[in-house]
Amino acid sequence: MEPRPDTDSRRVHEVPDAHDTATHGRCTTVLDHHADHMHGTGDEGEKASWMTAARVLQSAEPLTIPEGAAAMTVRIEWEPGDPGTPPHRHSGPAFGYVIEGAVRFELEGEPERVVEAGGTFWEPGGDVIHYQDGNALGDARTGFVVTMMCAPGKPMLELVSEKELEQRAHLRAPRPTG
Repeated sequence: MEPRPDTDSRRVHEVPDAHDTATHGRCTTVLDHHADHMHGTGDEGEKASWMTAARVLQSAEPLTIPEGAAAMTVRIEWEPGDPGTPPHRHSGPAFGYVIEGAVRFELEGEPERVVEAGGTFWEPGGDVIHYQDGNALGDARTGFVVTMMCAPGKPMLELVSEKELEQRAHLRAPRPTG
C-alpha cells in the first residue's frame, strides 16, 4: 500500500484555482503549450476563453492503469446518513468529484475524512481497500461523480470479505474517537 498525500512519494494535488501556467506533476495546463498560439482571439494580448474556461480540480501521480483498461463514469446519490458501499476495492484508479453534500471517505492506511461539495478524491485501485464512501450528512442528500478504470476481465468494484478485513485490520488507520 502506498501512503497518501502529504505523507509520501505519491503526489495528489487538489488545485482549486489553477487556470494559467500551473504545472501539476508531469502534466501541464493548456496555456503551457499554447501561449504563443493566440490566433483567432482578435487581441494577441488577451487569452482566448477556451484557454481559461477549464480549471484543474485534482491531479495525481504516479498512476498505475491496468493494460487494456476500460473506464466508466457513474453518479452516486446517497440519502441522508446512508453509509454507502461496504468495504471494497477497484482494479484500477478511481477519481471522484462531490456535486452536493459531503462524502465520508476512507482508504486503507489513511484516516477518514469528509469531502464536501466541490471537493475531489481519488484512490489508486489495485489491492487498496476503500472502507467508506457514504453520506457524512444526516439531514441532506449527497451526490458525487466517479470515473473508475477497470482491468480487463475484472469487476469495476469488488467487495472485501470479513475474513480479509480481519487479516488486514493492522493496515487501517486508527478510528476516530469521541
